[in-house]
Amino acid sequence: MKETPEEMAALQELMDVSHGDATPHLREIVSGEHRLDAATVVAALEGMKVLSLATVTARGEPRVSAVDGHFLHGRWTFGTDGRAAKAKHLETRPAVSLAHVDGERLGIFCHGQVVRLSPEDQAWEETIAHWTAHYGSDPTTWSDDIRMYRVEPSWFVGYGTVGTAPG
Repeated sequence: MKETPEEMAALQELMDVSHGDATPHLREIVSGEHRLDAATVVAALEGMKVLSLATVTARGEPRVSAVDGHFLHGRWTFGTDGRAAKAKHLETRPAVSLAHVDGERLGIFCHGQVVRLSPEDQAWEETIAHWTAHYGSDPTTWSDDIRMYRVEPSWFVGYGTVGTAPG
């Protein structure tokens, strides 16, 4: 867990606002013991999680692909090759939706805007170090045009079953 107390408080506030702004249908499902708090979400998202990432084409058509996601400081990070369709979409349309779902046990849903990370970004070194530790090599060396992103969430909810455990 890399989140500071301030980051945890901000994530919890975003989750509370998102839940409050959700439709009655979603609030009925993500309720009571099934509504996760920020601490439970952060614990459950330790390590790499496969994300379903939705981007938008130039014609406004949705596209979903899977990416490796790492949750750092209350934000998803992911990478892709610059030749990937999603990289082209994100260049001009940074709005995304993503989900990490583990059967009926866990569902984390997020909407937001991506920020392409660069060595000038204050989070760059820590992000690359985290990814390198996980994979055993620097992800920026995997191809000539690896692009790393952070999602700035505008909406975030978490669903879990009783006894949801990290992992």
